[in-house]
Amino acid sequence: MQKLDRITFNPDVMGGKPCIRGMRVTVGMIVGLVASGCSNADILEAYPYLEEEDIRQSLSYAAWRVQEIEVPVGP
Repeated sequence: MQKLDRITFNPDVMGGKPCIRGMRVTVGMIVGLVASGCSNADILEAYPYLEEEDIRQSLSYAAWRVQEIEVPVGP
């Protein structure tokens, strides 16, 4: 797992959801924008306080969270 030092968690910010550098910008918002077809350039233009690395780490974090893990069941 790569270092995700831009993803922060604070119960007082956005209800503790994973955010970008303590701001009120959630990983889910970034992933949703990418999924809806926004390019990195579009996102950075709309949110000038974000950086390219914020987007990359958001996608990396989301990918890590949805990885399938096989758990043996039964004898």
